Amino acid sequence: MALLKMQFPLHRRVRLAQGLWLISWMTVLAGAFTFSLGVYLKTELLRRAEVMDNTEIHVVPNILMLVGLASIGNYMFAGRICQDSLDPSRFPRWKPFLLPWFGLSMLLCAHLISAVVLSYALQGSLEESLKVGLRNGIRFYRDTDVPGRCFQKETIDRLQMDLRCCGNTNYRDWFEVQWISSRYLDFTSKEVKDRVRSNVDGRYLMDGVPFSCCNPSSPRPCLQEHLTDNSAHFNYEHQSEELNLYNRGCRQALVDYYMGLMNTIGPGILSVISVQITVMVSLRYLQTAMEGAAELENPEDESVGYILEKGVKETVTNFKGAFLNLLQPGSVEVAPEAAEVENVDKATSPPASS
Repeated sequence: MALLKMQFPLHRRVRLAQGLWLISWMTVLAGAFTFSLGVYLKTELLRRAEVMDNTEIHVVPNILMLVGLASIGNYMFAGRICQDSLDPSRFPRWKPFLLPWFGLSMLLCAHLISAVVLSYALQGSLEESLKVGLRNGIRFYRDTDVPGRCFQKETIDRLQMDLRCCGNTNYRDWFEVQWISSRYLDFTSKEVKDRVRSNVDGRYLMDGVPFSCCNPSSPRPCLQEHLTDNSAHFNYEHQSEELNLYNRGCRQALVDYYMGLMNTIGPGILSVISVQITVMVSLRYLQTAMEGAAELENPEDESVGYILEKGVKETVTNFKGAFLNLLQPGSVEVAPEAAEVENVDKATSPPASS
């Protein structure tokens, strides 16, 4: 028994084909939109590649770009099928390609769903990648004369100013590293000598931050040094007074930024999936209605369209059997006519002489 049957007179088949042609080209535009989203997300991730330890999150824009390109070709093909379905004599030539088309379309929808799921599932991986990447970026901030790291200072400064953040977790991360290059330290100064000697690793540590941590919205001039020393500044209490620095760490700022992008892209991708499913269901109705009309004495009479020819359980069983037959090597199906000829030959052949 066919599942979800509908009656399709000639005028309804024509309207279905015309409407589906239009929706197919809308889906082509949706594929271009999906590809554009993937390119935009990829570009934004590459902008901050220097503060990321791995590229696992890049699987999301890669899927979007791949599926977007494939969808453009796939639904252009569907539009051509809908156009030829207006002519009953031209539609049968597409019949061998419809099953692979449905398989590819379902695969594309599954990949889009996986991209949406991964965009949220990989949040922990993104946060860990940023944690390690920012920690290394802060550690190498001073290496402006080291090949491969000479732009690290500019990267971190621009990041902190653009996202209005400071440090990895907060501004105190700068207290744990020597972020001033030794080239700019006066080692004849007693203060510098004392700080270097007081550190086990011989590093020049200070309770200060780079200029890019300063919040321009603060009414007080920026305080970058001696942030924990109340006596170093007039009318200053670092434990109770709100510092004129950015309070948010750059890791959280980046996670919020990228997850905001994901939250914006997610509904758009779900809309694309819904349009693709609409095209698949409608094209299935059109296919079965056209095949039913071809079997009628008058092709212009009313035909039946359906989603599945049999029930769900029978369809799954048949599909499983056909799939298993394809996996069996050397299994050749003998045509009934060939089997009958072989039996006649055996019956009429003379017995072998002893």
